[in-house]
Amino acid sequence: MSLNTKFASCALLLACWFSPHVRAEAPFRVLVVQSDNNLPYQSFTKALNFPAHFQIEVLPRAEDFAAQPADLVVTVGLRAAELVAKKAVQPVLAAMIPSTLPAKQLRSRMISAIYLDQPRARQVAFLRAVLPEHTRVGVLYSAENRFDFAGFRTELSRQGGVLVMHNLRSDTTLFDDLEAVLGESDVLFAVPDSVVYNGNTIRNILLSSYRRSIPLVGFSQSYVKAGALCALFSTPEQLAAQASAMIGSFFALGKLPESQYPLFYTIALNQEVARTLGIKLNTAEMIRLQVEKMSGPAR
Repeated sequence: MSLNTKFASCALLLACWFSPHVRAEAPFRVLVVQSDNNLPYQSFTKALNFPAHFQIEVLPRAEDFAAQPADLVVTVGLRAAELVAKKAVQPVLAAMIPSTLPAKQLRSRMISAIYLDQPRARQVAFLRAVLPEHTRVGVLYSAENRFDFAGFRTELSRQGGVLVMHNLRSDTTLFDDLEAVLGESDVLFAVPDSVVYNGNTIRNILLSSYRRSIPLVGFSQSYVKAGALCALFSTPEQLAAQASAMIGSFFALGKLPESQYPLFYTIALNQEVARTLGIKLNTAEMIRLQVEKMSGPAR
């Protein structure tokens, strides 16, 4: 059993022991609503850790949600959160949603969230820990991007870096715009943006950056496998462990905790790319220690 799973299990055990629901022997009903049935959402749902006496129902598609009875609704992904927020009358725990989602899109009075993106201090600390000499951080983004660039710039400046931003003008100018940002940067930081980074573009983006000996820092394991130098991210299983603990807290206290950034995270490294670029990488565990020293707790 992993440390994350043990943590969530202990939280739920304590919640169940002291909860008035248990003393009254009333079933606690949890409805899990996925945005769709894709693998990350399935993995999250399967990793949720519930006591045996919880009554669980899973809806694989958000469109199937109606105002059915439940003590708590757990949504998985942005689409489920948006649809359920319009209909639900009970408290909602919205998992795997971006922190930049405007509060007015969710009826925040009864909604708490586990964000998919990492806290800005952790993201920047990761860049500084992996590439301490690379201070000019390039970002290419589209008009549809909702990344918190202002917060990222502030945190990057606080930790001694400079943000170089370039807006994608159109699909046809992608590589001209990429060359423009690479020309002013010494590391390319990929942010979630399906217009810029997708299956049709990622290979050529990687080739362009490496021709200039500029490493690309991604945001998922798949990017590292494709050729990114490294990535820091939270897996569905790690987010599920955090959600299980929050559900346990709600079960015990009758109130959802405040929205949270991911507590648990994974560091992936591509040593082959590092050797090709002449970059010496520390171990993932050493990088983690540096990140936590520089960034502090998630916020």
